[in-house]
Amino acid sequence: MKLLFSEYKSDYNNYIFPYAVWAFPEAGEKPAQFFARGFLPASRTFERYYLCRHVRIRLAHFSPSSENRRILRKGKGITCTLVARNKFAYTSARRDFCKKYADTRFGPDVMSIERLDSLFNSPITTHVLVFEDTETGEEIGIVTLYMEEKELAYYYYGFYDLRYYPRNLGMYMMTSAVALFADMGIRYAYLGSCYSRNALYKTQFRGAGFFNGYCWSDNIDELKFLIRREQGPITCHLLENPLYLEKFAPDTPASLSQDSFFRIPL
Repeated sequence: MKLLFSEYKSDYNNYIFPYAVWAFPEAGEKPAQFFARGFLPASRTFERYYLCRHVRIRLAHFSPSSENRRILRKGKGITCTLVARNKFAYTSARRDFCKKYADTRFGPDVMSIERLDSLFNSPITTHVLVFEDTETGEEIGIVTLYMEEKELAYYYYGFYDLRYYPRNLGMYMMTSAVALFADMGIRYAYLGSCYSRNALYKTQFRGAGFFNGYCWSDNIDELKFLIRREQGPITCHLLENPLYLEKFAPDTPASLSQDSFFRIPL
């Protein structure tokens, strides 16, 4: 792994000099190694990754909560089928289905046809989850996944029939996927970034944790603290914030560094 630091806006008055951290793979390195160290793919061909606050589920610790079971009951009569990408027919009807959803939820042409086609024809999509309403026989949801043996499943993009919004179909799809991955004996489910309260639904699973910049944490109160912190002025780095240090990182920064994945020999 090679790292590159891309400079972002500075705050000289408070001595905050931020950099985005990018990672580039070297020969023999697998995507799972980057996910485990806090990175998500910035390229659908895994040419570059970015370090961020994202959520994963340790599936050995997962069992359905009462909320998970409630969501699954609302989806009664909806089936979930895992299909390898090379067995999945990316038809014009499926393309139109996904485009309609994307235009409605993200905005017209935020996801162009070219970008959509790339999603279904790039290495980042190894499998697809297909959801069907057994009563009508209609296909009502599609999720693109990256799966790497028993190590990880990355829940990437979900598309669904918005007529099923009252039945919480989006959450049903994610909950069904997490349960399926656990049954398959996969180690981790990765659910994407979490920088707002609206994204906290990704933590509604036993075994949930997030990457905090130096290690994986299962303290969801810590995650909520970080989200609240961004709603107001920020005048110091996180590891200089007295309240954060008192609540969540009582060790010295030098001690915390022992949990870091990164070592640079000099």
